[in-house]
Amino acid sequence: MSDIRITGVRAHPVGTGGHGGAHDPASPWLCTPVSHFEDARQREYHGDVAIVVVEVDTDAGITGVGTCGAGNAGIKPIVDHHFAPLVLGEDPFKVELLWSKMYRASTRFGRRGVPISALSGIDIALWDIMGKALGVPVYDLLGGRSRDSVQVYASRLYALKDLDELADEARDYVRQGFRMLKQRFGFGPADGVEGVKGNLALVAAVREAVGDDVELAADAYMGWDLEYTIKMERLLRPYDLKWIEEPLMPHDVTGYERLCRRSETPISHGEHCYTRLDFAELIERQAAHILQPDVNRVGGITEARKIFAMAAARDLPVVPHSNELHNLHFVFSQINCPFSEYFPDVQRDGNTLFYELFDGDPRAVDGELRLEAKPGLGHSLNEDVLRELAVSA
Repeated sequence: MSDIRITGVRAHPVGTGGHGGAHDPASPWLCTPVSHFEDARQREYHGDVAIVVVEVDTDAGITGVGTCGAGNAGIKPIVDHHFAPLVLGEDPFKVELLWSKMYRASTRFGRRGVPISALSGIDIALWDIMGKALGVPVYDLLGGRSRDSVQVYASRLYALKDLDELADEARDYVRQGFRMLKQRFGFGPADGVEGVKGNLALVAAVREAVGDDVELAADAYMGWDLEYTIKMERLLRPYDLKWIEEPLMPHDVTGYERLCRRSETPISHGEHCYTRLDFAELIERQAAHILQPDVNRVGGITEARKIFAMAAARDLPVVPHSNELHNLHFVFSQINCPFSEYFPDVQRDGNTLFYELFDGDPRAVDGELRLEAKPGLGHSLNEDVLRELAVSA
């Protein structure tokens, strides 16, 4: 128990400064859950909110900062009206108690999705407070640093009509020192035989550009179904993919279970799963070869450490979604995290916005990341950018 008390909780919805609209056929795209509809690229729109930043103030003058994953305008009112009243006046070190209070208080409308994202941001901020109060990095609170540097994979390579341009992008990442890459599939079941050929052409273009010595994974982002995935996995075997990511909808645990039994290519997912309860089922039913939670979606650091521990009990690798610091403190402390995702900062979007919102996030050098030993999460909020990109929600 500490003498510190929580005095305020503030949620800030943030956008990219862009505007929704029709998709330019020449611009990068990826297969998504709405790819089952023929006009998917014209229909898809994610709203103005890309991320929600949460600040938790204390009477010790320490402010913790967290983010809520899968940005959504519904997060702020849940933080303001449901969770903030539960934690005000409480000891920020009591993370297990506060987590349980928030989770149980939102059970009738929560358990997954927006409420858990909201809870995650608050919880991450509490761990930031604890690290700052104790003068240690969060990774020391999670068991200590287990490595000095970590290999990362360049995570971009969206689908392009110009395959030469896609190949050039892949070669450029290799020139930068990346030895692992991840690309995006562009087509799903609604695209028929031509879509199957299109996906194969996308992977072939990258594999031929980088050769066999670079590891390559590919992401279907929940846009396929089981039958389609089984067919694609068989056709993709000659390209030696390190994994196929998130081909099915996250609720289809039975589909993932069947797929994992049949696939010669490792299957990864978990980016859109919530809390240890979702991951316990995946692990028990052997419905994933690689788990990919994001700490700011699964319930924060308090919940993520349970997920990492459950995975370690079955020798399952955990590779978090995104190289944001709330994930990197696990990557640098947990033995069952072999490498990290890394979003190249080439375009402002929901995956790269944190580079501008925060000062202190590490950049990859020669395909590796190093983490400085700073108290808490180790970065500071850029108030000017926060004001510039604020969205009313």
